[in-house]
Amino acid sequence: MESSAIVAEGLVKTYPKDVRALEGVGFAVETGTVFALLGPNGAGKSTTVKILTTLTLPDSGRAVVAGHEVVAQADRVRSAIGVVGQKHSVDPDATGRENLRLQGDLYGIPLRELRGRIEALLERFDLTADADRLVRGYSGGMQRKLDVAIGLVNKPRVLFLDEPTTGLDPEARAEMWVEIERLAREEEVTVLLTTHYLEEADRLAKELAIVDRGRIVAAGTPEALKSELRGDTLAVELDGGGSHDSSVLAAVAAVAGVREPVLEGSVLRARAEEGARAVPAVLAALEEAGIAVAAATVSRPSLDDVYMRHAGRSLRAAEQEETQS
Repeated sequence: MESSAIVAEGLVKTYPKDVRALEGVGFAVETGTVFALLGPNGAGKSTTVKILTTLTLPDSGRAVVAGHEVVAQADRVRSAIGVVGQKHSVDPDATGRENLRLQGDLYGIPLRELRGRIEALLERFDLTADADRLVRGYSGGMQRKLDVAIGLVNKPRVLFLDEPTTGLDPEARAEMWVEIERLAREEEVTVLLTTHYLEEADRLAKELAIVDRGRIVAAGTPEALKSELRGDTLAVELDGGGSHDSSVLAAVAAVAGVREPVLEGSVLRARAEEGARAVPAVLAALEEAGIAVAAATVSRPSLDDVYMRHAGRSLRAAEQEETQS
C-alpha cells in the first residue's frame, strides 16, 4: 500500500429512499499509473469519485488519496488533486485563458508562475490559437481539452477523470487517450478514470476494477482478467428479432465443450475451448430445435466477456437496464 496514490477500503454510501450506491468498494492505485473504474451508468463509479475527491462523505469505510485521509484531511487532499467531472466545468462566457486564470487564482498560485503555467497548458492541449475566444464558441472536443487543462493548473499528484471522453467524436477521443497516457508516463501523475467504454479501459488502464451495482466484482490488469477466460467467445445472432425463450439455452447446453451460455434478447453468447470447432455443433443443435440463426462469430475473450462472467450480463445489457430503471 505504501506505493499507492489512492487506497479505498470498504466504502459504503446510501442515498435517500435506501438507495445503496456503494456496497463495500475497495481498491488501491499504484502511483504514476492509470486506473479505470469500468461499469455502466449507475454502477457507483461517480459516487466513488465523489468520496475520493471530498465531495461527499462515506457512510463507512476509509480512503487515502496522495497520502492524506479523505475525511480527516480533506483540505490537504483537495490541494493535491485535480478533478474533471462528467459535465463541462468551464464558463462559456469567458475565454479559455480566463478560465485557466480563474482556476489558478482559486488555488492561490502566484501570478508570474500562473502565467507560465497557463501558456504551457494552452500549448499542450493545442488551444493557444483559441485562447482568447469565448468558450461558448469551442467545439465539444476543445471544451473537454480545456476541462482537463483546468484540472492540471495546480500540478496535481492525482487526477480524477469522470467519463472523460463521453460525447467526443472518435478523433477527439483518440487525442484525449494520448494525453492521458502521457500524463502518467512522462509526469508520473496518477490518473483514476471512470468509463463505460471497454476499449478505453483496455487501452489506457494498467489495472482496472469492474463495478456493478455498487460492488467491485473483478479487478486486475486487463490482460490478466481476460486470460482467466479460457478458450473463445461465441456470439450467435438468432433470426426473427425480439426475445427468445429458454429452449435456446436448453439446445446449446447439450453441445459438448460449450459452457456458460447466456441469452440476451436475440443474441446467444457462450464460451468454448476451440470456438471454430464448436460453431457447427451449436448451429446444428439450434437447427434441430427449430431455432433459426442469422449470424455467428468467434472471438478471443474481451473485457465485455469478463464483465459478463462476473456480472451475469453484458455491459450493454447493464446500461440498458439502468436506462429503463
